[in-house]
Formats: sequence, C-alpha cells, structure tokens
Amino acid sequence: MTTTEQGTAQATDQQAPQRSHWLAVTAVALGTFLLVTAEQLPIGLLTGVGSALSVSEGTAGLMVTVPSLVAAIAAPLVPILVGEMDRRLLLLGLMGLMTLANLASALAPNFAVLVSSRVLVGVAIGGFWAVASGLAVRLVATANVPRATAIIFGGVGAANVFGVPIGTLLGELTGWRIAFATLSALALVTLLALLTVLPPLTATRPVRPRLLAEQFRNQGVRVGILATFLIVTGHFSAYTFVSPALQELSGIDERLVGPLLFGFGLAGMVGNFVAGAALARRPHRTVLVITLTLAATMPLYLLLGRGPVGGAALLIAWGLAFGGVSVSLQTLMIKTAPQAVEAASALWVSVFNLSIGLGALTGGVIVDSLALQGVLWLGGACALAAALAVWSARTDENLR
Repeated sequence: MTTTEQGTAQATDQQAPQRSHWLAVTAVALGTFLLVTAEQLPIGLLTGVGSALSVSEGTAGLMVTVPSLVAAIAAPLVPILVGEMDRRLLLLGLMGLMTLANLASALAPNFAVLVSSRVLVGVAIGGFWAVASGLAVRLVATANVPRATAIIFGGVGAANVFGVPIGTLLGELTGWRIAFATLSALALVTLLALLTVLPPLTATRPVRPRLLAEQFRNQGVRVGILATFLIVTGHFSAYTFVSPALQELSGIDERLVGPLLFGFGLAGMVGNFVAGAALARRPHRTVLVITLTLAATMPLYLLLGRGPVGGAALLIAWGLAFGGVSVSLQTLMIKTAPQAVEAASALWVSVFNLSIGLGALTGGVIVDSLALQGVLWLGGACALAAALAVWSARTDENLR
C-alpha cells in the first residue's frame, strides 16, 4: 500500500463507527426520498396551482426553479453557518424546516406566500443533501460505505418512480393543497425516524470557506465537480424533453410515455445498486463506464431510436446508466477527499442543483431555436466530455 492509500484508509477509518447503523442509513434514505419528491412534485401540480392562485403555468414553474437555485446556494452555505453543530441536530432541524415549509405551502393564501415557502424547502434540500450525501462514512464500516451510499441514493430513484407520480395523482384526486400537506406529514415521519435511530454525529472538521476553496486543489474533486456539471447539465437538457422525443422521433403513442418513464425510473433504481456494488471493486472504471454509456445512448436515438422498440430500449439503457450517476460521483468525492468529505460533498450538491436548472434552460433554448435532435447531441457531447475528464484521473491512487 502506498503512502497516499494509507492516508486515505486512515482518514476514512477514523470517521468509521464502531458498529454499523443500518437503520440510520435507511432513515437518511427516507430523507432523500422526501427531498426529491418535494423538489419535483410541483411539476405535476402546475395547472392546479396556476388555476387556483390565478397565475400562468410558466409563473407556477417557479415552484420548481426557486428551490433548486436556493438549494445550490444552501449546500455550501449551511455547513459553514452551523460550524461545529452536531450533524444529527442539523439534520433534525432541516427536516423540521421541511415539515413547516410544506405545511405553509398547503395553507398558502396566494402565490407569493407559496413561493416563499418553496425558498425554505430549497434551504432544507441543500443543507440536508450537503450532509447526508457523504454520511455513509459516519454510519457504517469502511468496507460497507459503497453499499450504504447506494441505499441513501436509492431514495432518489424511489422518489422518481413512486413519490412524484403518487403525489401528482393525489393532487389530481384531492387537490394540490392535500398533496403538499401529505409531504409535510411525510417530513414529520422522517423527522421522528431520524430522531429515533440517528446516532450523535459530531463535526469532525467544520466547513469553512477556506476549506471549500482548498478542495479545488484536489484533482479528484476537480474531476468529480466537472463531471457532475457536464453529466447533469447534458442529461437534463435532453431528459426534460424526453416525452416529445419519444413521440416525434420514436413514434411512440402518448399514452405509453407514462409507463415508459416509469420503466426509466425502475431502471435507474437498478442502476443505482449495480453501480454501488461495482464501486466497491473498481470505482474509476465504474464511473467511466457510466459516462461512456450515457455518451452513446442519447445520440443513438437519432440512429437506433427511430421506432418504438428501439426508442424504448434506449430509454431503459439511459435510465440504467443515469441511475448510477449520483452514487458513483458521490463515492468519487468520498474517496478523493477522505479528510474533507462534507466540504467536497457540499460543493458537489451545489453544482448538481445548479446543473439541473442550467440543463433544462439550455435544452429549452435549443429546442426552440434549433431542433429537438439538438438536445440529444448536446447530452451525448456533455457525457463524452465528462468521460474524458474521468479518464484523465485514471492515475489517482484513491480511485484504484
């Protein structure tokens, strides 16, 4: 073992608990499920909210844009502001904020109050993610970190497959206020679960602005941040318009789009756990395979996706690959910055959220000014650039 590898192992082992807290891992996964559901649920409620509060659907879209942008700012800012606060108390406080924010959304008398409540949701999302994304090293033995990280990020796939569709259906059947009230109740359940099973989590190294800046001197962190920016921007520039792509390019009936997107989500859940298992053995190769698969899948729509069978098959392959993105890139952050996991994770979460908004915005511009095919080319090009960045880190001993 080299000196670098010894230092990495020692830093990780110092954070590893005496025993694994798998119930705590499950509770944090419930938290990620709630966060993603809360962030994306308004997509399915735009019409109802717009009609009830007398705003256009475009204006109602601020319910999605605002928390994403706020989360990008909150991810590095919240850890800095709380200093040495026990991370258990921080997570409980943020989940309490999520409970109150969604209750405020449910009771909002006008759109201004509703958007204000979504600002609070963004703070909770960014702060919770910044801590939770790298929490596996604090909850389980070192050898189990990839599996625990996969479980935590399994909440993301579950939200896309179950949380958002069920929440949207609930809103359609009972009204959007009931959907937000249900989110508040789920946040309260998550709060109680975290209170029950989460152990004390003393801050091992408080996050300071200088510590955040120092992360950019680390090649692995730079590569991870760049790859995240490219992959997430490219993905959302294309995936935002996946429904018209399936209909116009693949000739798939509109009634089948919903079930196919459900299949995309299921494939993403599978990809998350497959990547988690592979990361324990070959982290660098796993990330590289994921990026190359994404680089090939999106542009191939223009060649092999011109029919329903090809379009559906490529969508599932796309979902399988993208499902492994979060867990693989977060594991990269943990392995390349073992002594500053929270700082590196905060930067990663910030870039991830910014890239979601940038990708959707860029995709919209391309679709309106060029053509639908343009977003697929952009998605593939971004993923290919990310693969080249990941390949450049092949000599990083922490990733072997």
